[in-house]
Amino acid sequence: MTELTEPTERTEPTEPTDPAASVAYPQDRTCPYHPPSGYDPLRDQDALARITLYDGRTAWVVTGHATARALLSDPRLSTDRTRPGFPMLTRRFAAARAIRPALLGVDDPEHRTQRRMMIPSFTVKRAAELRPDIQRIVDDRIDAMLAQGPPAELVGAFALPVPSMVICSLLGVPYADHEFFEEQSRRLLRGPEAADTLAARKRLEEYLGGLIDRMAAEPGGGDGILRELVHRRLGEGETDREELVSLAVILLVAGHETTANMISLGTFTLLRNPERLAELRADPELLPSAVDELMRMLSIADGLLRIALEDIEVAGTRIRKGEGVVFATSVINRDDSVYAEPDTLDWHRPTRHHIAFGFGIHQCLGQNLARAEMEIALGTLLRRLPGLRLAAPPEEIPFKPGDTIQGMLRLPVTW
Repeated sequence: MTELTEPTERTEPTEPTDPAASVAYPQDRTCPYHPPSGYDPLRDQDALARITLYDGRTAWVVTGHATARALLSDPRLSTDRTRPGFPMLTRRFAAARAIRPALLGVDDPEHRTQRRMMIPSFTVKRAAELRPDIQRIVDDRIDAMLAQGPPAELVGAFALPVPSMVICSLLGVPYADHEFFEEQSRRLLRGPEAADTLAARKRLEEYLGGLIDRMAAEPGGGDGILRELVHRRLGEGETDREELVSLAVILLVAGHETTANMISLGTFTLLRNPERLAELRADPELLPSAVDELMRMLSIADGLLRIALEDIEVAGTRIRKGEGVVFATSVINRDDSVYAEPDTLDWHRPTRHHIAFGFGIHQCLGQNLARAEMEIALGTLLRRLPGLRLAAPPEEIPFKPGDTIQGMLRLPVTW
């Protein structure tokens, strides 16, 4: 077990002895389901190393599995990006550092209060109750693909609409507006300039704020998490409009972007690993394990960010107060002291202790729903389209850069 000791009085940040030797972070992947080859030196080092960020600043990077779980549970690390020295991975996100997103960007006790409001909507039981609705959505999208006939572009035809429809139904957001909020989500996460990120968030806040105001003016009946929050939490003074809008932005964006990327990249990975695909088709009972193994392997949210509030001793190293800490998820989830042959898919390995959903108090709130969506989406796709295959050479299929959630930009398939 990693030992965490009490902080010392010394608080000034330390720099690596050889800054030129530190690895640049983030980097683009050369294969969409493997970590960037430029991270190879990190896999050969100890559980903590130094990296250089886009602006030339340095930060600690966590690469060891045990150390990651220890630190992600440590209250001396903060997710509040408004704190001086918080590590930012891109210029566009640094421009939005004054914004503290609900859940992801706040610490306890504020985080605990927000999470408690949301937990009843994302339990294992609730995810199980939603499975028939998810199955209907998945079947409808595949029906549409079959009616149109091959080939198809799987991101636009299937991977993106499925989680968008699910989260809209769950939140009570009109799916008719999906083109608007999907475009703003894209700009928020991948806008080429800082202005795109700020403008996209403002548009989403205005859209969801208007929706919340309309719900508040209506009688209390109706479906959806937002309506319930408006009439139970907002109406009774347990939250305010600003916090509720911030929660809605996080739930809407994360609720469709992450799962859409997992479906598209998961499908691509399966089609590139035909032996594992055949094994999965022969035994659909492996699907739950396969989903977690794909989560481990793909690590689409690669780079969790924290800042040290106090000195922390961990893995024989001292992280100083005010230093940034980056968790390289794609490297942590391939720690060969935990996973035998970590660069290969194995449906039979125990994988529930991966950190693709994070760990500690900020572990993904929607992981039960995400697992259900991926199991149903991938399982149904493989069952109903047994001849599914890529419709373009794999090296020509574009995928997302390393400074955002990983996934496929387009995925041409046929059957």
